[in-house]
Amino acid sequence: MSCEQNLKEKFISILGEDAWDSNWEAVQRLSPELLDASIDLLHVPKKKNHLSPKLQQLIAIAVDSSSTHLYLPGIQQHIKLALKAGATTREIMEVIELTSTLGIHACNVGVPLLVDIMKEVGTYDCHPYAGKPFDEQREALKTDFTKKRGYWHQTWEDFLALDPEFFKAYLGFSSVPWTKNVNGFQGGGALEPKVKEMIYCAFDAAATHLYVPGLRLHMVNVLKYGGTPEEILGVLEIATQLSVHTAHAAAPILEELIRGTDEYGDTNV
Repeated sequence: MSCEQNLKEKFISILGEDAWDSNWEAVQRLSPELLDASIDLLHVPKKKNHLSPKLQQLIAIAVDSSSTHLYLPGIQQHIKLALKAGATTREIMEVIELTSTLGIHACNVGVPLLVDIMKEVGTYDCHPYAGKPFDEQREALKTDFTKKRGYWHQTWEDFLALDPEFFKAYLGFSSVPWTKNVNGFQGGGALEPKVKEMIYCAFDAAATHLYVPGLRLHMVNVLKYGGTPEEILGVLEIATQLSVHTAHAAAPILEELIRGTDEYGDTNV
């Protein structure tokens, strides 16, 4: 049996036949060493099995579908594998809803920076709402957020103080997976709170985002909902796997461009 056959069989035996495609064939021809190492990297969370096969695929969907990555081949593959692992359409859609909240980090980063600048230039103390006790409208929004999202954090204070209209709109947007009715149950969505928080951890930890304040907050929430450090490590391992998308996307392009040239003859084809 050739080295290529051995690697393909190893890949399929560990990751499944549905995960093998022509892109991986290109990686195999151009760098069997990288393919072999990639298989081992992808195997770790499966082997450790701290997360169920279904949950591993849901987390991978979050990493690939986040607005900072949008890796379409991965989204398609992991949705297919999630369905095969028993995930429902509602569960997968809820992962998409949760992951869609990533954009709010523009405010999570930008509002504190704005507040610092307001203090530097002397406009913070004279602002009618910044740093002041919440009025009835803002207090009601804070209470509503805490009820629907299950927590409150100091990072939301200035955002709510300065822009209650947008805060209210984001509250409605981000609360969809936490409040919608599923299968006759009133509110709560399709996934348990611990899993929702793991989804947030996945896209915050991914190398395309690396949003440390959110990652820390949602790790705390995972543990609060009964999660374990091992489960969080499993999430981080899966988030790390976006590294393999570099070769998965680039190797076929390289192979196509060098096909028929002397350089192509120097590969392992």
